[in-house]
Amino acid sequence: MDGPAGAGKSSTARAVATALGLRYLDTGAMYRALTWAVLERGVDPTDPAAVTAVADAIVLRSGTDPAAPTITVDGVDVSDPVRGAEVTVAVSAVSAVPGVRRRLVAQQRELVEAASGHEGIVVEGRDVGSVVLPHAQVKIFLTADVGARAQRRTAQDGARAAASDVVRADLDRRDRLDSSRQASPLVRADDAVDVDTTDLTLQQVVDRVVGLVRAVAMDGSR
Repeated sequence: MDGPAGAGKSSTARAVATALGLRYLDTGAMYRALTWAVLERGVDPTDPAAVTAVADAIVLRSGTDPAAPTITVDGVDVSDPVRGAEVTVAVSAVSAVPGVRRRLVAQQRELVEAASGHEGIVVEGRDVGSVVLPHAQVKIFLTADVGARAQRRTAQDGARAAASDVVRADLDRRDRLDSSRQASPLVRADDAVDVDTTDLTLQQVVDRVVGLVRAVAMDGSR
């Protein structure tokens, strides 16, 4: 499941994983965790060599339980700080570093491989269908009008309503950066199904995605 920030990927992916009894992986949280580590070490997030060195030095672990996903750096739980404003501002720059993407994509594929022998897994991010798992059985591209995404992100972060314009500007900035980077840009995979969540409730989105997964599973069993 891919799509821009604020489209509802995390909420949808976790709910779909729970509904279908699957594991869950938030690849964006992995890039945020690395960004947190970069900032904690006083490293410039726009310095590719220094950022890659941090990526090579830390131990980053991502739990795949949809009921309680975890993310740790060198054994430290960073689930809360990775959602902070400082990390949000810097994560696009860190995510654009080719060495970072090579390392984390390899780790993501290992996690998917581990889950594939058991329940299966729902993976969400920016380049899952196009790069990480190009042969995934079901690919969803989740999107929404930027105004709707800004409203959701403002509500999610507990920000004041007056701050929604600031959130919208930040989403526009991240969309441009994520879509224009050379390494694994945000794109819709050719065989992905578009799901526009602008006018849908979370439950409606989840029901639609679950229906798509079950349809593919039925076709495969015939």
